[in-house]
Amino acid sequence: MYKVAAIGGDGIGPEIVDAGKVVLDAAGEKYGFDIDWTDFDIGADRYLETGELLTEEDLKALDAFKSIYFGSIGDDRVRPGILEKGILLGLRFHFDQYINLRPVRMLAGTRTPLAGKGPDDINFLVVRENTEDFYVGIGSRFKGKEHRDLEVIRDIYSIKFGLDVESDSEEIAYQIGVISREGSARVMEYAFDAAMKRNHKVASVDKANVLSDVYGLWRDVFTETAARYPEVTTEFTFVDAITMWFVKNPEWFDVVVAPNMFGDIITDLGAMIQGGLGLAPGGNINPKGTSLFEPIHGSAPKYKGMNRANPIATIWAGSLLLDDLGEPEAAAGVLAAIEQSIAAKQTTVDLGGSLGTREAGAWIADAVRNG
Repeated sequence: MYKVAAIGGDGIGPEIVDAGKVVLDAAGEKYGFDIDWTDFDIGADRYLETGELLTEEDLKALDAFKSIYFGSIGDDRVRPGILEKGILLGLRFHFDQYINLRPVRMLAGTRTPLAGKGPDDINFLVVRENTEDFYVGIGSRFKGKEHRDLEVIRDIYSIKFGLDVESDSEEIAYQIGVISREGSARVMEYAFDAAMKRNHKVASVDKANVLSDVYGLWRDVFTETAARYPEVTTEFTFVDAITMWFVKNPEWFDVVVAPNMFGDIITDLGAMIQGGLGLAPGGNINPKGTSLFEPIHGSAPKYKGMNRANPIATIWAGSLLLDDLGEPEAAAGVLAAIEQSIAAKQTTVDLGGSLGTREAGAWIADAVRNG
C-alpha cells in the first residue's frame, strides 16, 4: 500500500488529477499494488477565503507522505506570484526537492514543429537544479533612501554606471542568484547517475562567459563530478546556444543538467518540441524524502470545470511518480497506454480526438488494465 497525497490546486488542476488517479489505480490493479489517496484543499479558493497559502498544519500532514500528486496553481483572482511562491515553491523548499526532472520525449503519434524530426530524434532528460540560483527569493525594489542595502547598491551603480542612486535613479530593483558547491554537486550526481542508465552523455548548461562567479562555480563542480564518471562523455553549453541546438539537433542530447532559472526556460522549449505543454510532465524530487509530481502547464482557469483539459501530462507525471515509488513496470505500462491513446486518437481535442478529460483518463486506464 502506497500513501500518496493529492493536491488538485486551481483551475483545471482537480480534473486532471482525478483523471490521473483513475489511471494510477488501474496500474495498481494490473501490477499488484494499492494506492491510498489523501486529498488536500490547498489553492486559490482557500487563500481567498482564509488568507492561508501553505500552513504549518499542511506541511506537518504532508510530511507523512513520500509522494505528492499535484495538479496546477494559479488563479486570475490572485496577483501572479502569490500562489506560485507561497504554495508550489513553498513545497519545493520545505521538502528540499532539489531535483526537477523533465523528460523531453516525443511519443509515437504526436507532432513536433521541427521539420524532419521524429520520436527517435527527441528523447532526452533535463535535470534542473530546483532550490538555488535566482529562485531563492533574495531581492527588492526601492526608491531613493528607502532601502537597507542602499550603500551596496550605491557602490555598484557608482562603479558600473557613474550614477548616484539617490539623485540619478528614480527606482531600482535587484535580484540575487545563489549557487552552492553542495547544491550543485548533488544535482550533478543525479544527472550523471541517470546518464549511466541511458546513453552516457551529459551536457551542462550555464552562462559562465558573462555571470562568471556564480556559474564559474557551477562549471568547477561539473568538472569535478565528471572526473568520477569516466564512462560519461561531457560538454559545456551556454544557455543561449542550447536553445538553438534543441531546435536544430535534439538527437544530440541524452541528459542535460542545468541551474534553476535556465532549466526552467529550456524545459518549456523542450515541451514544445516534444509536442506541446499538454504532453509535458515534471517531477520535483528529493531522492531520500518527499517528492512532488505535476504537469508543467498552467491552471487554465477559463477551462475550469468544463471537462476539456488534456490530462496526459498529469498522467505521465503519474508514471514518474510510480517509477519513484519503485514500480518501474507499472510506470512503463502507463506510458505505453498513453501512446496507445494518442495512436488511436482517443484523446482530447488538442491532440485530434473528441474525448473529455474524464473520458480520456478512463480510456488510458482501460489500456493499462489490458496491456
